[in-house]
Amino acid sequence: MTDAPDPDRDADADDVIDEGAETLAVALDTRADGVRLDRALAEAAPQLSRARIQALIAGGAVRRADGTAVTRGSDKTAAGEVYEILIPAPVAATPQPQALALTVLFEDADLIVLDKPAGMAAHPAPGTPDGTLVNALLHHCGASLSGIGGVARPGIVHRLDKDTSGVMVAAKTDAAHQGLSRLFAAHDIDRVYLALTRGVPRPASGTVATRIGRSPSDRKKMAVLRVGGRDAVTHYAVDRTFAAEGASRVRCTLETGRTHQIRVHLAHKGAPVLGDAVYGASPPTARVRAAMAESGLARQALHAAVLGFVHPVTGERLRFETPLPPDMAALEQALDAA
Repeated sequence: MTDAPDPDRDADADDVIDEGAETLAVALDTRADGVRLDRALAEAAPQLSRARIQALIAGGAVRRADGTAVTRGSDKTAAGEVYEILIPAPVAATPQPQALALTVLFEDADLIVLDKPAGMAAHPAPGTPDGTLVNALLHHCGASLSGIGGVARPGIVHRLDKDTSGVMVAAKTDAAHQGLSRLFAAHDIDRVYLALTRGVPRPASGTVATRIGRSPSDRKKMAVLRVGGRDAVTHYAVDRTFAAEGASRVRCTLETGRTHQIRVHLAHKGAPVLGDAVYGASPPTARVRAAMAESGLARQALHAAVLGFVHPVTGERLRFETPLPPDMAALEQALDAA
């Protein structure tokens, strides 16, 4: 129940760092032998406080030299070890509260779960200064929102693409933010997406396991890479095919969360998400195009249907599921009737 920001995380799923993040390489000297990692990094990079480093570790923003994310600041270090710290880009202005409609699925003192509509960005970014989920949360939650995610994204632990609909969770307290960040970093979250695709992936169910990183030919896109990038694993199953040949509904369960992971993996399987202007490749059949026009779909047909996790403060197991939004439901009906 992620995929942008850092080149290798999933905007469709979990993500805690903005695109444009600074990469800081830190090499530990002899003073680091047997020292806690968070303390050693704070001493080696004095521009970052120990608390800040702990928050970055919780958000999966500290990696070892082999690219694996650090999960515990209490790990002991040794001289000569090299770490990479991804520091979010500074934000020019503080987002303002806006009274925007929100569909709240669950809320308590620590977190809030929402059904994000397509067309709403998760947080302000160049070209999208307001009208975002963060602006709506600032109005709805007031000063209770956690700020660990940075000024631009209070409370945001993961995100969905602007044009992807579905379930998202946001933290209202620092304890919830740190706990949720650890769950996402450890991939201990249930995340299921529904996609309407051009064509049918073969076989009808399976696992796509690749490495995903920035496309060498277009830095605005992600791509399956032979070398570089980060491991990305998506489990998929075809739920159904439609009367209009050349389209299917595919259920995708994320094991990892990389930038655009589902969209990249389905395109890699020869069944890109319908309406995806970035990874759509060749156009769908005439009957499918007619169904898309009839439904009024104006975005990629991708919906985050399920989000499940253990509440980071109460320990309660939570699971949320939302139906297809009207545009995708209308497209299904049109595909059935075509």
